[in-house]
Amino acid sequence: MPSLDDLKKRIKSVKSTQKITKAMKMVAAAKLRKAQENAEKGRPYSQKMQNIILNLTKSINDPQNAPKLLVGTGEDKKYLCVVLTADRGLCGGFNSNICKLAKNNFKKFLSDGKELKIITVGSKGLDQIKREYGKKVIKKFSFKDKKQISFNEANIIGQEIISLFNQKEFDKCILFYNNFKNVITQIPQAQQIIPAETKKSKEDDSSFSYEFEPEEDEILEDLLPKNISTQIFKALLENAASEQGSRMTAMDNATRNAGDLVDKLTINYNRSRQASITKELIEIISGAESL
Repeated sequence: MPSLDDLKKRIKSVKSTQKITKAMKMVAAAKLRKAQENAEKGRPYSQKMQNIILNLTKSINDPQNAPKLLVGTGEDKKYLCVVLTADRGLCGGFNSNICKLAKNNFKKFLSDGKELKIITVGSKGLDQIKREYGKKVIKKFSFKDKKQISFNEANIIGQEIISLFNQKEFDKCILFYNNFKNVITQIPQAQQIIPAETKKSKEDDSSFSYEFEPEEDEILEDLLPKNISTQIFKALLENAASEQGSRMTAMDNATRNAGDLVDKLTINYNRSRQASITKELIEIISGAESL
């Protein structure tokens, strides 16, 4: 049974931890508001760009000569998976959920005989993926020194992906990230960006007829590379909001658990102290009676 001194030190230690988790929760809550606002602002822009590309795709007369970023290489052998996670931990299952979805897809691709290549964005994702798929990782990005992710960082990743595509290093590219829904819920997503997805969305306005100047092919040649960086930037914004939401929830749970543990340790301390006092009283009374 631990001594009174040990219990006292343990209570003090847990209380110190509780103060840290409470502070981290407050910091995450402050950052979440801005991150959520940025994520919500980025959604309409990225969605609209997808709709414009879908509209342009329907206007193309010769699919054979369409941009490769739109229609792909025509093969389905090589996959490039871009896993976007955080550079910091203590955010619950945020990083693990993304990596779990990515790994499930990795297993499926490899079991189907596909060639797999991986790009990691964020050190926490790299730490989890390199254990099993370290040899498949061809590039790793970390923006730990950046206070806030901007479009420039997304463009750096986008340019690297386009460069690999031009070198015929892969046939399809898929993004893995967390889609922010609310503070408690973040949904892992797998989004194909090369070739461009042509599925209709809920906010699809591609049924409208537009006249384009210059020709559709020329617009797509310029728009498709920008769309890749835009979709990556949207994913980074969604991740930023999801990370803070997940961290806020995790630190709130940790603070509550620390409070419960302090209560239990305090009860044990009081019981041990009472037992010690009772024992001393019995010894004093026994000694007095013997005299």
